[in-house]
Amino acid sequence: MTALIETVRVRRGAAPLWYLHLRRLASSCKALGIPLPPELLTPAGGPDRVHRLQVERRGLEVTERPLPGRLDGVRLVLSRETHRPYPHKTTDRGQFDRALEEARARGADDALLLTVGGYVAEAAVWALFWWEGDRVCAPPLALGVLPSVARARVAELTGGVGERRVRLEEIRGSPLFAGNAVRGLVRVTSLDDVQAAEHTGFSDLAERFWS
Repeated sequence: MTALIETVRVRRGAAPLWYLHLRRLASSCKALGIPLPPELLTPAGGPDRVHRLQVERRGLEVTERPLPGRLDGVRLVLSRETHRPYPHKTTDRGQFDRALEEARARGADDALLLTVGGYVAEAAVWALFWWEGDRVCAPPLALGVLPSVARARVAELTGGVGERRVRLEEIRGSPLFAGNAVRGLVRVTSLDDVQAAEHTGFSDLAERFWS
């Protein structure tokens, strides 16, 4: 049975992006006809951790786990897996599980998926962003990429994310970064063994992500 999931970062006793998780969860529940749980308690207190919600028609399951290890940079490779639309964060993640397994077998941190038409979509674990001058860009949501919480937060901080349909060769070597609601923003160091450029605005954006 398909269920909706939200993985929420608890940081310094608070969940700073909780409101964005709730917004997305409510939207997805409405779209998929899954009842929104009547009372969702804001995770708070305790150690830094991952607070996970799994919501389906029969109810809500809440679990918690320690944070994953820290990453100072993300190495991406191109996946052989073709991206299929994933407009809601559900447990139907087979394409991403296969892509991530492929990446790890190749010594990378994550794998980037392309759409059937050959456009850049998203990675298995991370949302992808790149800089065009001082503007942050990302693949269009219309391609079926997940409207991630990280993306929503980046849009708040930058006044909006520019949506661009791009081929891999258009961004290879560009200043890239990846976003995840648990880990925050991390610079992409390489894409298919091509070193990614750095951007002077990244450090400030990454620091403000949790503020």
